[in-house]
Amino acid sequence: MPKLFHPGVIAVFATIFLMNISFGQSDAPELKTEQEKLLYFMGTQLGETLIPMRLNDDELNLVIHGTRDAVRGDAVDLDPRVYGPQLAQLGEERHNALLREERPKAEAYLTHMAAEDGARTTESGLIYLPLKAGTGASPTLDSLIQLHFHGTLRDGTVIDSSVDRAQPIQVPLKRALPCWQEGFVLMQVGGKARLTCPAKLAYQDRGVGKIPPGAAVTFEVELIKIIE
Repeated sequence: MPKLFHPGVIAVFATIFLMNISFGQSDAPELKTEQEKLLYFMGTQLGETLIPMRLNDDELNLVIHGTRDAVRGDAVDLDPRVYGPQLAQLGEERHNALLREERPKAEAYLTHMAAEDGARTTESGLIYLPLKAGTGASPTLDSLIQLHFHGTLRDGTVIDSSVDRAQPIQVPLKRALPCWQEGFVLMQVGGKARLTCPAKLAYQDRGVGKIPPGAAVTFEVELIKIIE
């Protein structure tokens, strides 16, 4: 399980308080300047690391209060030898609860996606659905490729998308997710496909950011070219 807190967390919370962005505020900040946008972005990155904790409003308020008090030098003196292990245990418990909840939903989603016309399931569990035939060469695991991708969770939540950014990416295939490694070698340049990946071929049981532990994910991908 990834660490839920890192050295940058305190700095980010401190910045939020210094800018008087209060928790529970319903109106979104206007983000008029690049500095405001940068600081807001820092907050979104921090927030994603806390998603696995499933903090309710009261819990999140306590986290923010604790951070503010520490920045001001007014924190209640709590022994880290006592509360450090307890915090780690809480994180593990909530992570495991998310994993237990997600696994059966992921299995049902994979079954549904595998039943679609034209889809085939490989020996590893990748569900491969060609969307457009390519006419060029196929990459190998040693290839550097240029591609577009649009990644979603089972409920349609977008996890990342080069398509939305209108900016393709370059990826050394052997460093990509296992489901990308397997899926792209089945494609030809110019082709498009949908790769539905079980957790073991994607983000495993750890999850990351908005991706729950044990989640199945789907990528619609386009192989633009093989660079080398």
